[in-house]
Amino acid sequence: MDTLTAAPAPPATESIPRVLATEGGVAVIPTLTAEHGKLLFHQSGGCCDGSSPMCYAQGDYIVGDRDVRIVEIGGAPFYMSPSQFEYWQHTKLIIDVVPGRGGMFSLENGRDQRFLTRSRLFTDDELERLPPLAYGAAD
Repeated sequence: MDTLTAAPAPPATESIPRVLATEGGVAVIPTLTAEHGKLLFHQSGGCCDGSSPMCYAQGDYIVGDRDVRIVEIGGAPFYMSPSQFEYWQHTKLIIDVVPGRGGMFSLENGRDQRFLTRSRLFTDDELERLPPLAYGAAD
């Protein structure tokens, strides 16, 4: 498991990312991209995969028009449903990779590792500096 180290606070004019990934989380992406092409992440909220970030080849998962496109991680767009975003909008999400089995349809499955979402609440200062949102599939 990667450790997260405290970084200096960004300047007050710089926006705060809603989602970021640990070095371990980002390190898995090039291998998956080499095998499957362009990727996307969708934050699962289902019964079977808990709330794990699911990794798909672009085109294998249809992004809804109302899905919230939050950020790119390692070049892969990261989405979540509007209802889930409503619940987590005040939370910074940290995408990590840990030992274990991935979600049944997530591309890291079968590699003895899985993506995992960690979270913490934004501070009041961070909430004021969040970037605007985008919706639907990336152009």
